Formats: sequence, structure tokens, C-alpha cells
Amino acid sequence: MTKLRLAIIGAGPAGIYAADILLKAERGFDVSIDLFDQLPAPYGLVRYGVAPDHPRIKGIINSLRAIIDRGDIRLFGNVRYGEDITLDDLKRHYNAVIFATGAVHDAPLEVPGVELDGSFGAADFVSWFDGHPDVPRTWPLTAQSVAVIGNGNVALDVSRMLTKHADDLLPTEIPANVYEILKNSPVTDVHVFGRRGPAQVKFTPLELRELGELNDVDMMLYDEDFDYDEASKAAIASNKQVMVIDRVLQGWRAREVGSASRRLHLHFYAKPLEIVGDENGHVAAIRYERTAPDGEGGVRGTGEVRELAIQALYRAVGYFGSPLPGIPFDKKRGVIPNREGQVLHKGETSSGSSQGREVMPGVFATGWIKRGPVGLIGHTKSDAMETITRVINSQGSWWNPAAPAESAVIEMLNERGIVYTDIDGWHNLDQYEIALGEPEGRARVKVVPRDEMVRVSRGDEG
Repeated sequence: MTKLRLAIIGAGPAGIYAADILLKAERGFDVSIDLFDQLPAPYGLVRYGVAPDHPRIKGIINSLRAIIDRGDIRLFGNVRYGEDITLDDLKRHYNAVIFATGAVHDAPLEVPGVELDGSFGAADFVSWFDGHPDVPRTWPLTAQSVAVIGNGNVALDVSRMLTKHADDLLPTEIPANVYEILKNSPVTDVHVFGRRGPAQVKFTPLELRELGELNDVDMMLYDEDFDYDEASKAAIASNKQVMVIDRVLQGWRAREVGSASRRLHLHFYAKPLEIVGDENGHVAAIRYERTAPDGEGGVRGTGEVRELAIQALYRAVGYFGSPLPGIPFDKKRGVIPNREGQVLHKGETSSGSSQGREVMPGVFATGWIKRGPVGLIGHTKSDAMETITRVINSQGSWWNPAAPAESAVIEMLNERGIVYTDIDGWHNLDQYEIALGEPEGRARVKVVPRDEMVRVSRGDEG
């Protein structure tokens, strides 16, 4: 019987779900799957891209754990594609590869002053407070007044972590270095800016509700933002999610404010124009234009320009994928060009169509690196299904590897001195982190340095 040796690059939800779907699919051939990740631990953005005070994420991790713990998928952590293992290596040992590397960098914000000192990308901040091993251990939390640009869930995560008192994060898996820095933050005001109105936000109701439950934080909303136009009224009346969001915001408007030590301001109809710097090149203010509904669900400029003094700014305008060696990349969209998950040699035509472009045999993509950083976990599963269908149906164009034996990959990594981690190693690290948290009644305490993660995973002394 034909056997598919498949490599998946990326051990986050997209990669793990793709492996699971293929193993459960009716396919007519045997499958052997190796999952590679540049980090020593699996789960990708579920571990390193979600605020630690989201306990429901544990449910997602439990479902991912159940998949990789079955024993029918091998995990190779701490292995970097493009450095430790190349496309030529994959062609030597596998019939096909799926790239599930996600989108981990900040999308660009094209406004003057974005490069000033004190202007940060939300993705970098999230990586820091989630204890990502490849970012600095410190963070310059020195501002009293902070701006956050964006009206999606990442903007809410950033705003919540900036305003929430550090002691209220202690029951979570927040790393010790992050707790100490947050505890000493002098922040008093966080201002969240969105270009459109309250009925057009990208927040989900659950994340928005959590924002209003913060201890010792006043929610500040402004009456001028709630003079709804007909399109907004229609959206509230016809869309349950928008209706719930409006109900939450209206509830906050009715609250008494003024007693809390910190304030979280929501500014709608505010289009950033410029980040203003001081004489030392540091963020000093944000200049923005007041917008108004255009009657078609969008907004128009009013010409009214306002300025607010701040000392730091966070850009939460979306994530962006990164190019991979030997793989085509769409620089405009931050994705690998593909047709239903099968990678194309060249990007789309100027008309936006991918028809007529030649596919790359044996090369596939799934998740955010395939479709861009949109959608929740449910989208990731359906996305993986589409890609796996393409993998199965393209059997005639798979690679013919020279060394397909499962042992050959391990021999290659060992010969190159690549210190990799595996599923047993992840169990070691997982148990170690949980044990670190137990004396303090915490879910876990994350190990942050990469070398320590690898040492604990491999059971090395030292």
C-alpha cells in the first residue's frame, strides 16, 4: 500500500488539526506524520499569543493535547525551518509538507511617527507577557497615559493587561518577570482608538465583557460616540453579536465613574493621523481625526483634528505572516499564495485570481499563513480540512523521497547536532511548570529561557 510521509511545519492549532484530520480521513493509503516547530513547546499562539487570564484557552489546549498524546504523530520541537532543516531536506525524507507557521508579527500601521521610541507592536507585547523565549525579559512600562490603536480582540488583550492590577493575574500562568514589571507599572489611563463606531467593532462579546470586570478600573465612554446612524441601528437590531456588544457598552455608560485608580477609555470614530514625538524622539501625543458614519457602513473624515498627550502607543491592527526560505510569499497580504491550500509558484494575478498559476508539487499551507490572520479556532479546522483534501487528491504529484525511513530524520538531526525536543519532553516541561505553580496556588509558572525549556524537556542535569 502507498504510504504518505508528511512533514508539518508549525505545531500550533493549524498544524495539529491538519494532522488529526488527515489521520481520520478516508484516504486509501498509510500515513506517517512528523510535526516540527521552532519552539521547544507545542501549541503556538495558544501558548504564546493569548493573554494568560483567558482560562477557556485551557479547553483548546486539552483538545490539542489529546491529539498529540495519541502516539500517532511525532513532534520535533526546537527545530527551525530554513536553518536546522531545509526544503531540500524535506524533499529527501517526505512525500509532502504542510506549512502551518501562522502569523506572529505586527501588520504595518502607515502613519507618521510610528517609529518613535515608545511606539510598540501589540504582537511583541503579547509575546513578552506570554513568556515567549525569543523576546527580551524586560519591557519599558514607564508611561502613565497609553494609547492602543485597534478595535479587535488583540487590542482588548493589550488594554486589559496594561490596566489590570498585577496581583489579579497571580492565579494565572503569568511568568514571574512579567508580574514584577506589571506590578511596578505607573499607568493610570489607557485610551483605545477605533476608526469606526461601536456597532462596527471587531471585538467578540466575551472579550468585551471581561474588560468591564477589571478590579479598580473605570470604563470611560463618551456620549458623542453613541449618536447612532441608521446603519448602526440596523446592525444592532439584526445581528445578535452586535446587539450584545451594544448592551455591554450601554451598561458601562450607565456606571458611575471616578473612584478607580485606573481608567480605560474607549474612543470611537477616531482615525489616527500622526504619532507626535518630543525633542528626544519619544512618543508625546497622538493626533487623530474625528470621523463620522458615511451612510454605507463606513466612515468619512470630518476635518476635526484632536490631540491627546500620551507617553506610549501600542499598535494592535492585526498580525502578518513571515516569508519562508524556498517558498513563494505574497508581501502585500503576508501569506503563502495558494489554491485551496496547495501552494502556487507565483502570486495572484492583478485581477485577484489564482487561476492559471502553476502549483508547487508536494507543498501545502494551512492556517493564518494560508488565509491571513482572520477567524477563530473553528475556522482553523475547516481550513485544515480544505488543505488535507488537496493533499489527498494530489497523490500523483507527491515527492519521491530518497530516504523516507522514519529513523532517517532523527539520524539527520543528530548528525547536525540539533538538540530537539519531543512529546515526552513536552510532558516533562508541562509537569515541571505545573509543579512550579503549585506552591503559590497558580495554574503554572512558565519557564521562559529557551535553553532552560530544552534542558527540562530533555531531562538534562544542570
